[in-house]
Amino acid sequence: MMRLIKAGLMFGNLFEVRSPAMVERYNRALEHLIGRRTELTEFHIDIVGASPEIAHEFGDELYLNPNGANQMFILLSTEQKSAPLLNNQFSTSRSILRRYIEDHEGQLFALTAREAVTGELLNSVFKIDEPADLLDINRIEITADTVQSHVAEAESLTRRIERFQSEPDAWWDDVLIAEMIEIAKRTGNIQRNPVKLPTAAYEQENYYTAHLGGVYVFRDAKVSTIISRVPLDDVDGLRVDQVLSLDDRDEIANWLRDEGLSQLIVQRPGGDDAPIIRQKMDYVLISTAAAQGHDLTKVSRTNLRQLERRYANQLPEEFTGLMDVWRWASMGGRVPKMGPDHPAFFYVLRSSQHDDRDLVNMLLSDLSRLDFRQLFICHKPLFYEAYKGWSDSKKEFVTRLLAEEYAIDKAGAREALFGREPGMVEPAAPEPDPDLKVSFGENGSVKVETRGKRARKNPWEPYTNVNRDDWREYKRELERQRKEQRKRYNKRRDDDDDDNRRRRRKRRDDD
Repeated sequence: MMRLIKAGLMFGNLFEVRSPAMVERYNRALEHLIGRRTELTEFHIDIVGASPEIAHEFGDELYLNPNGANQMFILLSTEQKSAPLLNNQFSTSRSILRRYIEDHEGQLFALTAREAVTGELLNSVFKIDEPADLLDINRIEITADTVQSHVAEAESLTRRIERFQSEPDAWWDDVLIAEMIEIAKRTGNIQRNPVKLPTAAYEQENYYTAHLGGVYVFRDAKVSTIISRVPLDDVDGLRVDQVLSLDDRDEIANWLRDEGLSQLIVQRPGGDDAPIIRQKMDYVLISTAAAQGHDLTKVSRTNLRQLERRYANQLPEEFTGLMDVWRWASMGGRVPKMGPDHPAFFYVLRSSQHDDRDLVNMLLSDLSRLDFRQLFICHKPLFYEAYKGWSDSKKEFVTRLLAEEYAIDKAGAREALFGREPGMVEPAAPEPDPDLKVSFGENGSVKVETRGKRARKNPWEPYTNVNRDDWREYKRELERQRKEQRKRYNKRRDDDDDDNRRRRRKRRDDD
């Protein structure tokens, strides 16, 4: 893993803790949460305050997340909001905590200026032993306070102040006044500088969890669905419409399409996205060459074609299927015929633009694992797991490629691969319905009708339900009709102009 770390592809963008004051604050917080302290004087922490160095020291990667169900956190600075979340057990945990930090950034900034803030992402379960436990997680509550309980004490002082102001004999209550003075020594002037950090709750409808071998949960869908990486036991009676595994390729493809969650990367010939398919072909080629024992340390983009010729007979169906799509998209080849049963099918899909885009792309990367770039971007735990089993030359090549072609412009690479983030631009005009059936009558007429979605196994069927000559004839007919329409419009306009001129001449003659 050292290659990835040195290239900034692992443990990148962590918050550095090196000053004695910060280390001591962290130790006080750590002792407050789990009763332990670190002997390290310098380390790095992620968004929840978990440190890979301390995890190695303790021999426990989940030292801030026992049972992997209720994530504890330590905030030394609001700058942690931009850090990643290591050993993530739920795909939503980082986004929820980042949103919490942004929602209460002013208060957290003031509190972390003098002490670490600790808290917990509270699920409604304490451990996950069976699939039913996943459906008991509906929302996440976040509670937080400093180690010295500044927030709790501020609330206690507020209640005493309200009592002092409302009770008529409070002026003579020496005990109450002494308590307020003592608490105020620790909290400061809460009327001038209020200290409030309320409990916040966030909904968790759709998510991925590493529990039970890896499970994708989509409850907020027309057809609620659980998709597991390995077949699950004890699924009878689950409160979802269907339970699938990654082996159920037909069902997953149909469900993604019917829910409007996925789309083709290249939807028509001549588009700008064809190079993405070419890149995916290269990644499959690299994986094939590595499996054949080829030394990849000196391989570059310029000599990949040599590898393609050398291992032409060993290339898997993923490569040949992607080749059909790329040839059709960029060179006018025959229309690809590919259904969910084809190994390359999920390589040519990406998420459509919606709130769960990252989760769907994560699922698609799980179904197209030879594309190591998408696996790294969308599903890092699975990438790291696969990385451990690669040869040294493949590790070197992949690390170099990701550092040179992805890490230098992450935002641009993600936009090219997955489209612009939802909400960044105005929604585009809707595309024509792809489920069209084109037929031609004997008199040359053209009939276009909608076809049932369930019957469409090949996503490119709009171009294959008629032969190429008929499709060209259909396009020519449409163009002919447009020209006729323009002629009629121009004729009406000219006739109107002539009528107006005649009327003007008649008025002049009458005058």
